[in-house]
Amino acid sequence: METQIIDLSKTIQYNQHDPWFMKVKIKHKAHIRSRWLIRLALKLPFKLFPKNWTGWADDTITKMGLHSTTHIDAPWHYGPIVEGKPARTIDQIPLEWCYGNGIVIDCSHKEDFVAITVEDLRQDLDKNGIQISKGNIVLIRTDRDKLMGTPDFPHKGTGMSREATEWLIDQGVKVMGIDQWGWDLPLKFMADKARALNDPEYFWEGHRVGIDKEYLHMEQLTNLKSLPPCGFKVCVFPLKIKGGSAAPARVVAILNP
Repeated sequence: METQIIDLSKTIQYNQHDPWFMKVKIKHKAHIRSRWLIRLALKLPFKLFPKNWTGWADDTITKMGLHSTTHIDAPWHYGPIVEGKPARTIDQIPLEWCYGNGIVIDCSHKEDFVAITVEDLRQDLDKNGIQISKGNIVLIRTDRDKLMGTPDFPHKGTGMSREATEWLIDQGVKVMGIDQWGWDLPLKFMADKARALNDPEYFWEGHRVGIDKEYLHMEQLTNLKSLPPCGFKVCVFPLKIKGGSAAPARVVAILNP
């Protein structure tokens, strides 16, 4: 049995249903267009072009936010000061945090707009006989990746409570992730409920744990249902973007025989 690599990342592409501030736009340039670039910029006459070659293809991402697709948030995203020190940007994250033994916690039973609790995490871990160790990368399975590409994706889902997020950090977890639009409950729902409760501490509570306790989380993962509860590695190296609050990442799980 060979090593198996399972892709946990969504495809980077334009989607009409993404919110306006997260739309991705890519300009694809056909092979034939490079012929004139080579002819004029490099001054290579057409007669010296290799036979049966039309030129190279090229592409330009004309619009893409760092949080638009499968990505990992840096502490800087949560606030400028983390644990009383200047927050790290994505290019300052230790790569050692981004590769480790993976654990999947199944929270797919949680209803939309109901936060994931510490008890939810413990119950699934106990059911599978798993104990979290320092350096584990914990993936929260909600199965809301099935909504990717639909208008509901940003507006429906469960989300991690402040207490559940803190609990994972206290177990020694530096990197965690989820297979829905965001780490918290849906943004609009949180804003509406914060107004209804008149509670200034309610909004974005899972993210804001990162102001007091340094950690990173991934959002918009996919395919977590294809993974076992444990016994695999996770690789989540982010693009090295200077000063970035996040970075797109090709997140994969590696299963060995």
